[in-house]
Amino acid sequence: MSKIKRKESLGSNAFLMAVSAVILGLVAGAILMAAIGSNPFSGFYYLFRGGLMNIERIGNTMATATTLMLVGLSVAFAFKTGLFNIGAAGQMLVGGLCATIVAHKVFLPRPLFLVVLIASGLLGGAIWGVIPGLLKARFNVHEVVATIMMNWIAYWSIYYFVPAYLKGPSLETESASIALTQSLRTPWLTKLFNGSYMNLGFFIAIICVILVKFILDKTTLGFGLKTVGFNRHCAEYAGIKVNSNVVISMMIAGGLAGLAGLTFYTGYSRNMQIGVLPAQGFDGIAVALLGASNPIGVFFSSLFFGILQSGKGFMNAMTSVPPEIADTIIATIIYFTATSVLFGRIWESIFKRRRKSAKEEQ
Repeated sequence: MSKIKRKESLGSNAFLMAVSAVILGLVAGAILMAAIGSNPFSGFYYLFRGGLMNIERIGNTMATATTLMLVGLSVAFAFKTGLFNIGAAGQMLVGGLCATIVAHKVFLPRPLFLVVLIASGLLGGAIWGVIPGLLKARFNVHEVVATIMMNWIAYWSIYYFVPAYLKGPSLETESASIALTQSLRTPWLTKLFNGSYMNLGFFIAIICVILVKFILDKTTLGFGLKTVGFNRHCAEYAGIKVNSNVVISMMIAGGLAGLAGLTFYTGYSRNMQIGVLPAQGFDGIAVALLGASNPIGVFFSSLFFGILQSGKGFMNAMTSVPPEIADTIIATIIYFTATSVLFGRIWESIFKRRRKSAKEEQ
């Protein structure tokens, strides 16, 4: 009986929900491939092979997952306080802009330079995140509205600032390329991953996963943030400063998204383009949902989405399957993840029937 009860408890386990969403998303992708006359098995083979076939592609997959991991952590951290940070794209832009300015204008010994570079991205994103937090705490402005507006303020600020102060010779729509010695790329990583985009940002993301996990599970701050997320009225009654926690949560979430901008613009692409709101700022929402807003879950879901993003071009090159199929799979997984309550009920009913049949056998 105890074993059956333990199995029944798995019905509400976030891991089961995530696996269910992924499987159903892949099934939907297979149906779409078959509908356009392609072989689903061949499509999936090249999709996953494209992200993992050699050390260079593995490095590119990890570099792609780095930005998604940090944005996923940003969204997940805000979720824990009952907030929906949809402004990660704008926070990425501002964090990336601050880091790009440092990369072009500040010249220091490498260890000290990296500290300043990382701090600039963190600070830029934190400032851009704390503004909606203050508006929420002070005037009860909904964070979704505030963060969306902040996205567009960042978008148009970059549109002006990059051509005015950072563009290179004969460049009108992007900043001058950052020198390798001023970026997060490093020769030993480039050599190890055979010339891929892999950079020090991956290690920054891993440290952030550990720190966020520690803060949420082992500190008084984390307990207060989660309490506010569960029920802000009870938290206030218990003496927790709700407004302060809202501001702190959005500041930390913004800082994490700013680090995502740092890793993308000074590690992956090494320049900033105008007129582009980074899609990773919204893809991170999917990463947080699939990871059940748990830092460890975010780590694995970002790697999964990194494989899909890296492999879709190879799938298109080797088969007749368009790369948009991979985006459709991601969208379908998000849809099924959002309906995790339904999965919980399905798994619960399955384990309930098993327990009932076991009782009858006894």
